[in-house]
Amino acid sequence: MVRNETFKNLFIFEMANNHMGSVEHGLKIIKEFHEVSKRFDFNFGFKLQYRDLDTFIHPDFQGREDIKYVKRFTETRLNEDELKALKDEIKRFGFIAICTPFDEKSVDLIEKHDFDIIKIGSCSFTDWPLLERIVKTEKPIILSTAGASLEEIDRVVSFFEHRRKNFCLMHCVGEYPTSKENLELNQINFLRERYPDVSIGYSTHEEPDNVDAVKIAIGKGATVFERHVGLKTDKYSLNDYSSIPEQINRWLLAAQEAFIMCGVLNKRREFPEKEKSDLRGLKRGVFVKRRIRKGEKIDFTNTFFAIPNIENQILANDFSKYAEFVANKEIETNKPIVFQDVDVKNLREKVLQIIKSVRQILIDGKISLPNKIEFELSHHYGIENFEQWGAVIISCINREYCKKLIIMLPEQKHPIHYHKKKEETFHVFYGDVTINLKGIEKEYNPGDIIVVERGAKHSFSSKSGAVFEEVSTTHYINDSYYDDAQIIKNKNRKTGMTFWSDWLVKSIS
Repeated sequence: MVRNETFKNLFIFEMANNHMGSVEHGLKIIKEFHEVSKRFDFNFGFKLQYRDLDTFIHPDFQGREDIKYVKRFTETRLNEDELKALKDEIKRFGFIAICTPFDEKSVDLIEKHDFDIIKIGSCSFTDWPLLERIVKTEKPIILSTAGASLEEIDRVVSFFEHRRKNFCLMHCVGEYPTSKENLELNQINFLRERYPDVSIGYSTHEEPDNVDAVKIAIGKGATVFERHVGLKTDKYSLNDYSSIPEQINRWLLAAQEAFIMCGVLNKRREFPEKEKSDLRGLKRGVFVKRRIRKGEKIDFTNTFFAIPNIENQILANDFSKYAEFVANKEIETNKPIVFQDVDVKNLREKVLQIIKSVRQILIDGKISLPNKIEFELSHHYGIENFEQWGAVIISCINREYCKKLIIMLPEQKHPIHYHKKKEETFHVFYGDVTINLKGIEKEYNPGDIIVVERGAKHSFSSKSGAVFEEVSTTHYINDSYYDDAQIIKNKNRKTGMTFWSDWLVKSIS
């Protein structure tokens, strides 16, 4: 899920040191890759790297040519005015200006040059002095995770979340170039699942002609993509993991194709009318098994399902535990049942309202729930009377021992009953519960524990709403015996549903 528009379909061209210490060559790189990028409807960023070499390299090692990175950084050094010229060109061509600092002085310069986004390289992922300096800026942050352990990623994510920073994590492999067998693209799934509120991207180092990896990354939900770029000239060569314009064009075409094939992200797609029409033709319509009289309830006993259906006919798909159909005219055998021939009562809205009320009580009570919830509405006198008579029961476990959570709405009552097989103990977590046990009524509050023995008649109610735990021996179906015969005759007094724990935070519809 894209949590921030900053990181939506953002493609970053990483120049690194491929300017080769020449402003003219760097300006040419920016111009050439702008010519490619303007063909695509993505967000594009261009990235530089800043190092204050006078402090970044130890004084004793300045100018050394036998140390790879000292030699490389020294040979490609640019002064502040030259770096500013590159940054200004990036903005002139409409790119988002991004920069990676490797020391605190470079962060100062990034702020002075007013870059849009700060990128933290994998080698600096846990460079805490540098991170402490970066979080003092107001800029969005992108972090590459190559070589970082899960514990380190957890710590860094926590560090930025606690400081309310706008940031993105990049799956990255620090192998240059990265072979196919080491791309580890499933890490994108892993990061998205572990940090669902963080945008996840992919920083690539595979061979420049590899366009499959970006397709897979897009399919896995990555939203930011980074690739090293450069130009070959008679004077300058290019490393094995940087792309020339023609390769970037193919890379972006592959990404464009992948986005088209993948479609919408993190929501259900919309359906074209032709698809809906074709599917309707295969759905079974509801037909009359025997003549139905006016005022008769339409159910499985007097109907059958078959194709073809006709326009405005009730379908098998319309039959649910929430819908009631009553004939408003006589309908003959084998005839289709159409909506204008019935009165419809749909209880779905009623159920949704109940669920929203229950959810609020759980939130107010700070009740922790398992990930998958078996949810039961117990409505002894019909769901339309649920607010007066009933309860919500969440089954947690049922073995030789059983645990349930019972939720009561304000002013709701649960009628007198008893159990022959199970003994139960109630532990009040939230709100108030009034329990009538063997004819003695008493009010209980959070922390109170009540034992209900086998055969003991009991009922309960709540004034302001409540959540309490029921711990018992094994629960058996049909082991609840009610004093009121009307309840016993009601064979449809329970509505079961399944929820996942995120229902507490997402909208219900």
